[in-house]
Amino acid sequence: MKFFALCSTLALVSSTMAVNLAWDDAYNDRAGSLNAVACSDGANGLETRFGFAVFGDIPTFPFVGGAPNIPGWNSSACGTCWALTFVNSTGTHTINFTAIDAGGSDFVTGRVALDLLTNGQAEQLGVIPVNATAVNASACGL
Repeated sequence: MKFFALCSTLALVSSTMAVNLAWDDAYNDRAGSLNAVACSDGANGLETRFGFAVFGDIPTFPFVGGAPNIPGWNSSACGTCWALTFVNSTGTHTINFTAIDAGGSDFVTGRVALDLLTNGQAEQLGVIPVNATAVNASACGL
């Protein structure tokens, strides 16, 4: 049992990566339909697994969006939870983010979420560097 716990911990540690976080207003809409994203239905979809229908149903909203580990529809990575950490002159800021869509090579969230993470500077900064660490789904309320 201890060996399994150690392996699980090591897997999470190795799941940290330096990436960018950008914004797209599509993820700001609390009433936005999950049918518009890669993690809608299918066996791995958030509609199927949790009964969610709109972005606002997801416990971490507005901290939702695209992630680089989701290549497309019905990915087994749908609903993964990430601690995204941004460091600037005011300190270290971390959010728990639920992956609901394909993100290309980076993470993408709504402008509202990026404003909360950057102290209202989403529009000015556009894209920010973050450290992304895979965390247990329970950290995202799933």
